[in-house]
Amino acid sequence: SIAVKHGEGTAAVQCNTMSCAGGEEAADMMMCRCASCGVAEDGNINIKLKKCNACHSVRYCSVECQKEHRPQHKAECKKRAADMRDEILFKQPESSHMGDCQICCLPHSIDHKKSSLSACCTKKICNGCLVFNLIRERKEKLEPKCVFCRKKSILTAKESELLFNKRIEANDPNALRQMGTIYGAQANFAKSMEFLTKAAKLGDAESHYDLGMMYGHRLPFSTAGKDMKKARYHLEEAAIAGHPEARLQLGILEVENKRMNRAVKHFIIAASSGETESMKMIKKGYESGGVSKEEFATALLAHQAAIEATKSPQRDEWESLKGGASSTMR
Repeated sequence: SIAVKHGEGTAAVQCNTMSCAGGEEAADMMMCRCASCGVAEDGNINIKLKKCNACHSVRYCSVECQKEHRPQHKAECKKRAADMRDEILFKQPESSHMGDCQICCLPHSIDHKKSSLSACCTKKICNGCLVFNLIRERKEKLEPKCVFCRKKSILTAKESELLFNKRIEANDPNALRQMGTIYGAQANFAKSMEFLTKAAKLGDAESHYDLGMMYGHRLPFSTAGKDMKKARYHLEEAAIAGHPEARLQLGILEVENKRMNRAVKHFIIAASSGETESMKMIKKGYESGGVSKEEFATALLAHQAAIEATKSPQRDEWESLKGGASSTMR
């Protein structure tokens, strides 16, 4: 045990190795004690240590200790936080942000034109399932209904607006994003960003992507003050959530900043999700010597596999009908 000052008194405390596994290791010992004053966590005298919010690698017994230790910890904290961010950022997502069709359970294509958002329940359904259901209803002379929630699908403008407003009130991120898109089309960019921001806070990757593009002035109608820090943040959040087009944009940003290793990582992850422009960038990198043969081959196989995983007989049938069942809604 060691004697440390805490508040006005002095207490002898000992690190509780039961709550700090591997207490003999230096890193674990750092987490057992306040990085500033050295006090150990002890429930008997109400000493609880809290992790540094940025790097999670050290703990403090009080705000005062954290402020006092900040000059010593700042550089290490910034590096560790950046490393932790990169660990998350450069992890291959299990699927794209589009997710799976709610009916056939196959991955959605990252092409928005190949799926539709139901106005009644805001569920994203692939056009293959929509066409299959439409053909079935016509053959059996059934009343047209939503393929997911089974509500009638032929609605008046007033009925559609009422259902949509209910989804807005319920803070449905799909509906919030759609409202942001509507305001954007009307050139009301302040309201557009308001709704997109709400949806992004609820974890909507598409809204993060749109905000990133707007803050980065990468859209022709961007009116928000250019803020590359916010642009990068929103694009990174979208990419982490599996948005391959956000990955493409991050890769382009890294090329502009001449950080080619990071750019290639982004392009490979995006291509592995089926994003074609990123695959083209990898091919150019391979031809110029910036991408290895192994990296090119691995990305190409993953790219092809991602596209194949989105195919089905019903979706092929929709393709043969030249997209007649597609929706302009995202």
